[in-house]
Amino acid sequence: MRILVVNPNTTASMTEKIGAAARRIASAGTEIVAVNPARGPASIEGYYDEAMSLAGMLDVIRTSADFDAVVIACFDDTGLDAARCLTEKPVIGIGEAAYHMASMISNKFSVVTTLARSVPALEHNLHRYGLIARCARVRSSEVAVLELEHPGSDACNRISAEIGRAVAEDRAEAIVLGCAGMADLADTLARQHGLPVLDGVTCAVGLAEAMVKLRILTSRLGGYSPPPAHKVA
Repeated sequence: MRILVVNPNTTASMTEKIGAAARRIASAGTEIVAVNPARGPASIEGYYDEAMSLAGMLDVIRTSADFDAVVIACFDDTGLDAARCLTEKPVIGIGEAAYHMASMISNKFSVVTTLARSVPALEHNLHRYGLIARCARVRSSEVAVLELEHPGSDACNRISAEIGRAVAEDRAEAIVLGCAGMADLADTLARQHGLPVLDGVTCAVGLAEAMVKLRILTSRLGGYSPPPAHKVA
C-alpha cells in the first residue's frame, strides 16, 4: 500500500516531521510518501493562505503516480473536495479524521490550534461534518505555525497551557491538535494531561489504510465527479 501524504505548504522541514509521524504508525508494508508543492505559502494560517496553496497542492496530487490513498496534511482540510474530484482513491483530511475519531472516544472534545485567525475555518468544518455539537470549543494557542519548527520555541508549553484550560473550562474529555506541525507533540501532551490527545496526521493515515483494505473508493457521481479533461492543467 502506498499513501501520498501532501503538506499543502512549502516548508520542507514540516513535511519531514509529518512524514515521520505517519511512518511511526503505518502498518508494515505501507509506504508513506510525504511531499509538498514547490510553490505556495510557507504556512497556512487562515482563508487567504488556504486559497493560495490550492493550485500547488492539487498539482502535486494530479502528477503523482501509483498511490492507493491521499492524506491532506493541513488541519483546515485544504482543498479536500477538489482533491476528491481528481482521483477515485480515498482522500482524507487530517482535521476530518481527527474530529471523527475524537467523537468516538469522548462525549466532548476541544480543539487547540495555532492562531486565532484559523479558528473560524475549523468551526466551519465542524459544522459541515456534523460534529459541532461534539466540540466544546476551538481554542487558539497563539502559536504561529512556523514557530513549531523552531527547537528553542516555547510553543509546546503554550499549547500545553491551552490544553489545561480546555480541560478546566470546557470539561473536554479529549483534545484534538489543530495543526499538522503539532504531529510530534501528541504523545507527550497526552501523558502530561492524562487524556487522549489526537494528532490528525496519524488518525488520517490509520483511516486511509482501513479504506484501502476495505476497497472503498470515492464516488464519481455528483459533486465528486471528475473535472472535464480540458479543465485539468
